[in-house]
Amino acid sequence: MTFADELKSAVTPRAALLVVGVLALQLLFITSYVGALHHPQPRNVPFGVVAPQQVSAQLVGRLERLPGEPLAPRTVTDEAAAREQILNRDIDGALLVDPAGTTDTLLVASGGGTVLSSTLQGLFTRIEAADGRTVRTVDVAPASAEDFDGLSAFYLVVGWCVGGYICAAILAISAGSRPADMPRAFIRLATLAVYSALGGLGGAVIVGPVLGALPGSVVALWGLGTLVVFAVGAATLALQSVFGIVGIGLAILLIVVAGNPSAGGAFPLPMLPPFWNAIGPALPPGAGTWVARSLAYFEGNSVTGPLLVLSAWAVAGTAITLVTTSLKRNPAAEPLADEMGVKP
Repeated sequence: MTFADELKSAVTPRAALLVVGVLALQLLFITSYVGALHHPQPRNVPFGVVAPQQVSAQLVGRLERLPGEPLAPRTVTDEAAAREQILNRDIDGALLVDPAGTTDTLLVASGGGTVLSSTLQGLFTRIEAADGRTVRTVDVAPASAEDFDGLSAFYLVVGWCVGGYICAAILAISAGSRPADMPRAFIRLATLAVYSALGGLGGAVIVGPVLGALPGSVVALWGLGTLVVFAVGAATLALQSVFGIVGIGLAILLIVVAGNPSAGGAFPLPMLPPFWNAIGPALPPGAGTWVARSLAYFEGNSVTGPLLVLSAWAVAGTAITLVTTSLKRNPAAEPLADEMGVKP
């Protein structure tokens, strides 16, 4: 046997294509993470200004003209309204101007990401110093002392996402990437649902009662975790149903390569470049991280949109899996099924 024959036997054309796909996935991983996280800076951070009428318009205009447009300032009527908007996650901070003194108050919410709150503090320390004024910082929604840099919610959601696509991948490779019939499809989805409930509960208990990393309702986090795991798992099953084993790679592309760096975990969304800022809320890691932080630090506010995003992934994944199954493909015709020795 010649070397060429040995090479063809050892590395089939299909395997070669998969290796090329893995290389592309690897390079996209590097590009996505480094591109999103190598140079974080605030961009159009929603920000409130509480000041006398004759001062607020001038100050808002000045903040709008800051180099790099770090802030998207707006006038807020009073301190109570500013605090309410921060807790509702409509704005990420606010400046309360004291016309009778030289010390102003900066309201921040480190529960939404300590990097952003620290960045706002540094920015306004410089701005106030240029005017001969000082600023004191008040944390309206402080991160837990056990939640370093506010990252626990992000890591919790990442763990749930990893469990979702790995469970779906295992269910697929156990007997072909596409379900053979509708009963098998329902069994896979039901198994995924049970796994999602267990994974959601386990994660909520670990970050709550066990480690004390996140405050808030364990039951609410359990519900969120169940939805995150099932949404990611159902999406993975759907991609496998349509594309076969390549669907696992596509799931990793969506969830790990695109979803994790754009989730607002290491750096909150306003500190990410425009592309990642735009896609993050539409992907499960970003939607899940937002809801987890809202449950822990913002009284459960502003979660409807992200929960609808997660629900859409879950419903679409389930529907595509069932529709693909209804085409009644034979699992023995699948390349993966052949490799696993599956019989019709």
